[in-house]
Amino acid sequence: MAVGRSGSARTTGASPVPAFAGRKRELAVLLSAARSRPSVVLVEGPAGIGKSRLVAEASAELAADGVRVLTGHCHPLREPLAYGPVIEALRDAADWLPRPGGAPGPAAAPGTTGALGASAGWLAELLPELADRLPLPPHPATGPVPARHQVAQAVRTVLEAVSPAVLVIDDVHWADEATRELLLLLGRDLPGDAALLLAYRAEDVPGRGPLLGAAFRRPPNTSGAELALGPLTEQDVADMARSVLGPTAATPALARALYSRSEGLALVAEEDLLTLRDHPGDVPSGVPRSLRELFAERADRLPPSAAALVDAAAVLEVPAGEGLLADTVGLEPAPAAEALTAALTAGVLRELGPDRYGFTHALARRAHYDNIPGPERTRLHRRALAALWRLPNPPLVQIAHHTRRLGDSEAWLEHALAAADQAVEVGDQGTAAALLHEILEEPRLPSALHARAALSLARIAWDTTEYTRTIATLRRIVAGPGLPAAARGEIRLDLGLMLLNQAADPSGEAEIEQAVDELVNDRPELAARAMSVLAMWETSRFSAAEQRAWIERAQATVADSEDRAARASVTANRITLMASMGIPGTDGELAALPREDRDPEVVRHTARALANAAEVGICLGQDERAARHTEESLALAEHHHAHALIVHCRSYRLLLSWTAGEWSDWEERYAAFRADYLDEPLAVDDLLATVQGITAAARGRSARAVERFGRVLARDPEHKNVNALGAAAGLARVQLARGDAEEAWRTVTDYLPLLPRKEQWVYAWDLVPAAVEIALHRDDPAGAEDLAARHLAGIEGTDAPGARAEALACRGLVLRAQDPVGAAAESDRARLLWSAIGRPYHAALAGEQTARALTGPHDDRAAALLTGSVEVHERLGATRDAARCLRLLRDLGQDRTRPRGRAGYGDRLSPREQQVGRLLADGASNKDIAEALFLSPRTVEQHVARVLRKLDCTRDEVRGRAI
Repeated sequence: MAVGRSGSARTTGASPVPAFAGRKRELAVLLSAARSRPSVVLVEGPAGIGKSRLVAEASAELAADGVRVLTGHCHPLREPLAYGPVIEALRDAADWLPRPGGAPGPAAAPGTTGALGASAGWLAELLPELADRLPLPPHPATGPVPARHQVAQAVRTVLEAVSPAVLVIDDVHWADEATRELLLLLGRDLPGDAALLLAYRAEDVPGRGPLLGAAFRRPPNTSGAELALGPLTEQDVADMARSVLGPTAATPALARALYSRSEGLALVAEEDLLTLRDHPGDVPSGVPRSLRELFAERADRLPPSAAALVDAAAVLEVPAGEGLLADTVGLEPAPAAEALTAALTAGVLRELGPDRYGFTHALARRAHYDNIPGPERTRLHRRALAALWRLPNPPLVQIAHHTRRLGDSEAWLEHALAAADQAVEVGDQGTAAALLHEILEEPRLPSALHARAALSLARIAWDTTEYTRTIATLRRIVAGPGLPAAARGEIRLDLGLMLLNQAADPSGEAEIEQAVDELVNDRPELAARAMSVLAMWETSRFSAAEQRAWIERAQATVADSEDRAARASVTANRITLMASMGIPGTDGELAALPREDRDPEVVRHTARALANAAEVGICLGQDERAARHTEESLALAEHHHAHALIVHCRSYRLLLSWTAGEWSDWEERYAAFRADYLDEPLAVDDLLATVQGITAAARGRSARAVERFGRVLARDPEHKNVNALGAAAGLARVQLARGDAEEAWRTVTDYLPLLPRKEQWVYAWDLVPAAVEIALHRDDPAGAEDLAARHLAGIEGTDAPGARAEALACRGLVLRAQDPVGAAAESDRARLLWSAIGRPYHAALAGEQTARALTGPHDDRAAALLTGSVEVHERLGATRDAARCLRLLRDLGQDRTRPRGRAGYGDRLSPREQQVGRLLADGASNKDIAEALFLSPRTVEQHVARVLRKLDCTRDEVRGRAI
């Protein structure tokens, strides 16, 4: 049963199907979830258990409610069509879409108005039959189909236009990788009045992994359900029997026999009942039978021509048209139509769409296929192969399938590779990847075909989140014999890049380094690309001198190349490397890069260089420039569909908003960002986690801060990464605050050697100031002074405002004991520089440092600075930092006067209780609160008790509340 545009059930033949039985609870749950839109509903169960029937019943009820139900199906033999099941479903939306100019479609809901959003235009290439209803896309596609995130946005726009809507995709275990990823993207960002309903067999999901290729977690505003269907009960089967045979014929003994034979499998019980209805004398014996026996009896009652047509449908495997079925068995049109009608009337075949006929279930098709004698199956496969070749557009996937069934491995490989090439050509990378994996698993694959298939798989591996299987396959290939060096090098380079960029696995560096030697003679441009990647890498594997050598070698390799994109790639990486070392002049080089070019790949490298410069700028304290580079890179990336760059630029926006002091809803904005790109590893993840840790520490959440910092530092403990410098500094400061200066020193000294090795003294992530302060706490002023001097020498002549501010802060720390006035002057210069950079939090910390140097003869000036720092910290919610400054103000006799006692506040929270309440709402423990506010544990207990009493809630209930 399928649901058409009207939403009504569509059946074929005169035979009623058995009553829907035994799934009332599951149906209620499914309907409740599908009506609580937006929602994602997953229905799982083994073959024949009744998933499709449950979905069809729910679809009919939803359609009766006025919900637009769009249904697509996945098939085991799918011809190349990007996102085929989703595209099939959207074809039913034609009458609901608004006409050009905004007029409602013929079947639009009353009151529907408004033009379709421009992003829907991305579907025009995939849905030419709806082209007259779709607007022009925002930009022309650069390939045969738009990028996946654009298709997801287009589908979302269509669903929103036809809402209320439910997108139903059946047999998702057969979906290609690209379709599963599209469904994953849709599930994360459904329109407010749309639902996604997916049915599948868990045991047949590729690799037994997650259905959608990555773990799906419903976003906070999305409801849903996950249903796992089990066997029917004996009572369920009895209810089905009464609906088909009537209460008299459906005796308890017959119901027990049917249940015993079916073992609760809905498909077997249904087919048995249809046989009994049509042939009442055939009383079942009660002995369990296989589906193969059941379908053999059904087919034996067909006329010979109808039986032959059913045999052809079983061999063809996918729903087929009447003409193809007739051609396969050699019937003329008139007898073929008569035979097809007989098969439909007997319920052996079903109409599955316009001129598409097949079995109701894959189990039924398999059972009938197994009943065909071997020689007859072979003959039918040959006839099917010939009939498919005679079609106007021969379906290469099906042709490859039949050649394999015939045992012709050579022909199968030829046709499977041709089908994979066709899939790549039309943008269906999911089908291409599935075919290529199948080819590469062939044990006796000729070396030339092996290299061709492996290269094809490596080249399409970029547009995927389901990379685990591809990485394993490529690793096996490069480790095996028989590949030419250049082919092995290209595959190894793609493997290394996948490991680094998609799996965040540093072992990719070694793969890329090995690829250089394999590529340099025959593929110099690719070798140069590998060299320039190694030149950029941020771990301790290569020193700065080695990185410069790699980029110089890459430049020399492509100097005379006609490959402009290769030259642009190397240039972008060279500018990035120079920028990361704070070398002046890189901004001018960025400005000279092309923003327009006949080769879009050249412009993508410009966008990448700008994005890299933005990230480096954040690390060097070039915030204004970083913001400018971020926006320009984002505009270019969106225009040229560079999805990874779009994601990174949006992460830089987040970082820049944090450095600018926009802390109030930063965590919520970060959570929303991560929900959009849940399973995409980002090189900037370490920086985002670091600022989360810094914020947690500033707010008194030391346990959370340690967890955030620890996550970054544990990522690759062997090869230290410059993006972990801030996490090391943050963890060391927490350890120092807890009185463990020795542990704090061990933490920073793990990362200090990275600075001279990578020439990264310019990175302003607090490592050197933290190390200087820790050295002073360890009574090592000489070590502190030496480190400050080396830092100052390391940034000499560089363009690194943040590092200059840190050098001033280090100098202030070193001078404080002997020259407090000089120390205050240096620290205050740091404060002013941080303010000029646009970082209020850093400026407030520098103001506190200045005040500490001024205490004594300049208490008034110190108090003024501390008061300013307190105001900034309180605005940011940096509770611990504010409390530390207030404590120092009290020591100076400058405490801001506040009324004492609870009587003046009644049931309202006092200022101190508000501080405690905010920490409780943030999940802080009593120990965290005591450390943050410099209070005793007993005092904290009293404050917590009063806060919970006044708010009339428990500790669990206060978490997350705005106080």
